[in-house]
Amino acid sequence: MTTSSAPADSLGVLLIEDDDDDALIVEDLLAESATEVRLSRGRTLREGLDKLRGGVDCVLLDLRLPDADGMEAVHRLRQAAPWIAVIVLTGLDDERAGQLAVDVGAQDYLVKGKVSGALLARAIHYAVSRRHAEDVQQQLRVAEIRADETARLERGLVPRPIIDDPSLWIASSYLPGRQRALLGGDFYDAVQTADGFLHVIVGDVSGRGPDEAALGVGLRIAWRALTLSGAPTERVVDTLQLMIENERRDAGAFATLCTLEIDPGERLLRLRRAGHLAPMLIADGTVTSLPLDQGGPPIGMFAGSEWPETCFELPDPWTILLYTDGLIEGHDGGNGHLGEERLRELLVDHLSRLPDWRADPLRLLDGLIRRVENLNGREFDDDVAGLLLGSR
Repeated sequence: MTTSSAPADSLGVLLIEDDDDDALIVEDLLAESATEVRLSRGRTLREGLDKLRGGVDCVLLDLRLPDADGMEAVHRLRQAAPWIAVIVLTGLDDERAGQLAVDVGAQDYLVKGKVSGALLARAIHYAVSRRHAEDVQQQLRVAEIRADETARLERGLVPRPIIDDPSLWIASSYLPGRQRALLGGDFYDAVQTADGFLHVIVGDVSGRGPDEAALGVGLRIAWRALTLSGAPTERVVDTLQLMIENERRDAGAFATLCTLEIDPGERLLRLRRAGHLAPMLIADGTVTSLPLDQGGPPIGMFAGSEWPETCFELPDPWTILLYTDGLIEGHDGGNGHLGEERLRELLVDHLSRLPDWRADPLRLLDGLIRRVENLNGREFDDDVAGLLLGSR
């Protein structure tokens, strides 16, 4: 039984019914309703199951079949095709079986002898719509679970600075460029080792996306492990170069870095840069970039590269701002890209507006980033990491 004259976009209905008279009644009811369907039939459950992949949207299932009886038929059908809407057909004295069938996965049930053409047509459309809605809800639940797992994973990978010296403080801000993400390709970290030295890193992996975020996390964790193990900074950067060469998915990927090693007692700063922006020093109300040398190339760009160390004596007290290029690549209102010098001017102005900023340095950092974002006129396209640290 097939209504071949129905258009291709009509609903595909499979009737699984062994009784020829009941099957003829269903066909007449559908004709009476003027509903355009592609109707096919299976006389046994096995025969019906063989026809499921022929564009079937809804199954009309009799509960009394030669090879399946009652809920067994519903279970086998749902197991074979969980995506298809199912309407159970029951006898006049077996409405309870229909209700039970709905409880185990059918979308609806109809009692033979109490069905009109219009009611049958409405039931089919309702069952198909309900099945689609159930699929959407299931997909949303899966998406929510995955998003929650991803968020928890990313939260677990966000750095937690290790600083025990009460004379030091640190404030950080991070805005990933990927939507609905907590981590991007930018990264930072800060740890204080047993000798009292403060070690800091900020970096930026080229490109955007989950692969770059994963690579950034790997570099940060490797830096922390090597630093806490007491490895000298030169060896740490060399190891990160080796790591990115072997861990990157894109052969052209690279990362910029800026590392600091600070002796708080002697107020001595040792700095290495691998293609990264120079940090800014805040002292006595002035802001300067340091150092003025070019450092070395980004890691992963050239084999055998070197990254010279620059030493600098810090004032008392001192504050240093480290950041990634996402902060300066946005627009400065209508005046082109922001750039380093304009960022320095904004920082100076912001310092003058917050004379007590040392009591809440995060307010200074967040306010500076918000001001840059406002000038950009929209959210940042690239990741932005900012790190403000200093002495009390």
